[in-house]
Amino acid sequence: MHLSHAALLFVAAVVAGGLNSVAGGGGFIAFPTLIFTGMLPINANATNTVALWPGTVASVGAYRRELEGREKWKMLMPLFIVTILGSLVGARLLLKTSQSTFMRVVPWLLLGATLTFAVGGPVSNWIRRRAERHAHASLAALFAVTLLQLAVAVYIGYFGAGAGILMLALLAVMGMENIHTMNAFKTLLASLANAIAIVTFVLAGAVVWPQAILMTVGAALGGYGGAWYAQKLDQKVVRYLVIAIGAGMTTYFFLRK
Repeated sequence: MHLSHAALLFVAAVVAGGLNSVAGGGGFIAFPTLIFTGMLPINANATNTVALWPGTVASVGAYRRELEGREKWKMLMPLFIVTILGSLVGARLLLKTSQSTFMRVVPWLLLGATLTFAVGGPVSNWIRRRAERHAHASLAALFAVTLLQLAVAVYIGYFGAGAGILMLALLAVMGMENIHTMNAFKTLLASLANAIAIVTFVLAGAVVWPQAILMTVGAALGGYGGAWYAQKLDQKVVRYLVIAIGAGMTTYFFLRK
């Protein structure tokens, strides 16, 4: 790893960690930067997952009070089961994809993630309105949500950017009423899915450890700083910045094809 590449990756990880703590979307920075430094796309995706995972886990600790309650865990247990299975399938699917094929898929994945992130505001408003109506999920809705969560988990194992918005919407459909509780379980599900993917990537030797460790430190510093500044920043501006970055990265990779 060249010194210039190390410096670039560290800065990218700091920015990514900061974005994740404020508005999300850090993967739009970290993943493309790894590719810019010459890393193969599948290894870049695996390394990016390892680098940003500790920050997500740390967020779970901040939500520990929202995770209390036996009834909530009982209701969401099917989601945890399919999240483990789906993430494993997605990670193994990624490892079975050729580097060239994945590189052709990357622009479409970035486009989908950018569009998902762009509609995050309206989706969040819909979630809050539904929560205010104290909706309760039917058995059919729970079954449908479980199947959809399985699909989301496969996507997380394979790529993952923008999955948080999708999980929030699913939790709202299930009738969960508190947005903070929803964020808590969304973060926990994402952490679990990425943990399964990381184990799969590590066993397959897909993670490039020098870059992963360097970026983990940078993301942790960025996350800490981002959390400190979060209340002082206009999150709409940050979201627009993330969307612009995602759009720029998507355009770049489409042109690169």
